[in-house]
Amino acid sequence: MARKKKTKESAAEPKLKGYIAGAGEVVEEKIASTLQENFMPYAMSIIMSRAIPEIDGFKPSHRKLLYTMYKMGLLGAARTKSANIVGQTMKLNPHGDAAIYDTMVRLSRGYEALLHPFVDSKGNFGKFYSRDMAWAASRYTEAKLDPICNELFNDIDKDTVDFVDNYDNTLKEPTLLPAAFPSVLVNANTGIAVGMASSICSFNLEEVCRTTICLLKDPEHDITSTLIAPDFTGGAQIIYDKQVIENIYRTGKGSIKLRGRYTYDKYANCIDILSIPQTTTSEAVIEKIIELVKQNKIKEISDIRDETGIDGLKITIDLKRSTDPDKLMQKLYKMTPLEDSFSCNFNVLIAGTPRVLGVRELLNEWSAFRIECVKRRTYFDLHKKQDRLHLLQGLEKILLDIDKAIKIIRGTEEENMVVPNLMSGFDIDEIQAEYVAEIKLRHLNREYILKQTNDISQLEKDIAELEAILASKTKIKNIIIRELENIIKKYSQPRRSMIIYADDIVEDDIEEDVPDYAVNLFFTKEGYFKKITPLSLRMSGEHKLKEGDEILQRFETTNNTDLIFFSDKHQAYKTKAPLFADTKTSVLGEYIPSKLGFDEDENAIYMIPTKDYKGSIFFFFESGKCAKISLEAYATKTNRKKLTGAYSDKEKLAAILYVENDDSDIFVRASSGRRLIFRSSELMAKNTRSAQGVALMKLKKGHRIISAEIYEDGMLSDPERYRAKTLPSQGQLPRSDESGEQISF
Repeated sequence: MARKKKTKESAAEPKLKGYIAGAGEVVEEKIASTLQENFMPYAMSIIMSRAIPEIDGFKPSHRKLLYTMYKMGLLGAARTKSANIVGQTMKLNPHGDAAIYDTMVRLSRGYEALLHPFVDSKGNFGKFYSRDMAWAASRYTEAKLDPICNELFNDIDKDTVDFVDNYDNTLKEPTLLPAAFPSVLVNANTGIAVGMASSICSFNLEEVCRTTICLLKDPEHDITSTLIAPDFTGGAQIIYDKQVIENIYRTGKGSIKLRGRYTYDKYANCIDILSIPQTTTSEAVIEKIIELVKQNKIKEISDIRDETGIDGLKITIDLKRSTDPDKLMQKLYKMTPLEDSFSCNFNVLIAGTPRVLGVRELLNEWSAFRIECVKRRTYFDLHKKQDRLHLLQGLEKILLDIDKAIKIIRGTEEENMVVPNLMSGFDIDEIQAEYVAEIKLRHLNREYILKQTNDISQLEKDIAELEAILASKTKIKNIIIRELENIIKKYSQPRRSMIIYADDIVEDDIEEDVPDYAVNLFFTKEGYFKKITPLSLRMSGEHKLKEGDEILQRFETTNNTDLIFFSDKHQAYKTKAPLFADTKTSVLGEYIPSKLGFDEDENAIYMIPTKDYKGSIFFFFESGKCAKISLEAYATKTNRKKLTGAYSDKEKLAAILYVENDDSDIFVRASSGRRLIFRSSELMAKNTRSAQGVALMKLKKGHRIISAEIYEDGMLSDPERYRAKTLPSQGQLPRSDESGEQISF
């Protein structure tokens, strides 16, 4: 809220020339009212007049352009310069020639963004799948309306839709186009408004029309049986998941996975990518592949080039010898935009209100709109025929005595009395009398009048039929069905997007080629990690550690190893050793909580390196319980980095111990001084990671487990004394001669 007080000096200023009262003053206003009065009207204007398509499938910019071209006579005529079209469209759309031309490009056949383009173009109109292939200026290209536009404008002159004034009230333009097919689903449409967006994928024309016909006949029709899946103009493969498709059809929201289509030429040893997802461009794909090759993440490619030409998109990838093209493509699908998702958001303006609709609701709304268009067209035709019949009925009465009509006209001295005299002479109304009075003298003969009045019986039949149509919703639906069937015959095309089922995709575990060599892994109490080669370790001195830190764990393994880090927040974080650089003892190492993105105030407390996820983890709790969990429980099919519920949070953790051999002895010590040795195989492994475990040591009140480690020969002089015969066990206190034994924990 802005606030400034009006000073006395400003109030007393003299009214000089050019002085405006109140100028420079800041008036206190509430933010809420300012937003409501200024921002909300702007937001609604963007939503309703620019970004969101309506039920006819068009945004205002599309509709203004196409209607201008229709009024220019470009439906079925020769092409004209695009600059001419752009100039004429500015009478309806004042947003500038560049914006209008961009709109026309996206609707054109040359741009290839639509399954059924509305503009028949000639010249360079660019390509939707290319970021850098710019279209030529409007003065160089030509265009006209595509024949499918007949289905948009056929009934527009029969009062099927409302017309409004243009921006300067000099012309009329339609609020909607009376589209005879659901173009809202046939051609893709996207838009971003204020606080909302719309993203409608395209569907095959025949499938949409068939589905609409079935819904008109049976409102409970199963949509998925006729409308299989979207159909994209680029021809990318659709990874079909029935649940995903059904959810999109039901809610109008969801994400469809797309992947490019390719062929392999074994003679040239190259891959030709012939289609890419609708959401990317050929340049983005090529740049990403080049980046991966430079980073040495993909080594099977020797060259890549864009061979797009008159036959369409083509990206050629030359392969090195002995490269498996299918496995390479699996890598490229995972690492490049060759596999991407199209986000659907079927947000459409219905009677001026934005609504997110499922396919069934959208087709029902279109059907209601089209029913209204057919009704209005029928009313228009009915009134025209009724007016014509009314005139001919008056003419028929004249036929009874043509001489009388001529006598009345000749005998009338004043022109303005001709119509009243004819009305009284033949008992006809003013409209009929005007029509008779306007007949040319040469037509005042029996033959002409008979020829005209012969249409009366046909008009009466037509009127009765039109009235019957208006009285029956079923007949209106049948008209729409016939029109849709005719559109299918004239404009249907085969599907462009191939459907592949998600269950049929076989994905091998593609491991990146990682050099495997001997390494030593070190993990400190403070959570620092080092990976050092044996050679570097031999040539180095003491470890550099933070003050108070110490080496907690050390492992000798190889570089190609998975690492699992456990935290004090009952979580585990998975990573791989190759992701850490080889280092030296003279550096602190990588701080694991920062490297792996731990939560706030979360610390790393234990590390496990593994290649095969064999062995078990023992979680010792201060209460005396122990949980044995198989390491396989931490092996995930997906590359999940964070595992919640890594161990039980019901009790306080005392120690973690990884035991690779299930026939190992484990040495446990309690705060009371008691010691216990047990065989790892004596405990049964639990099925869940968060299991609480079983009682291991019987502890007196106030005592707890403080450490656990694998027992090695020589650690105790009499280990059998501490070996438990049954579990749980109290353990044994050390003898006086054992009190000085050094045990590392």
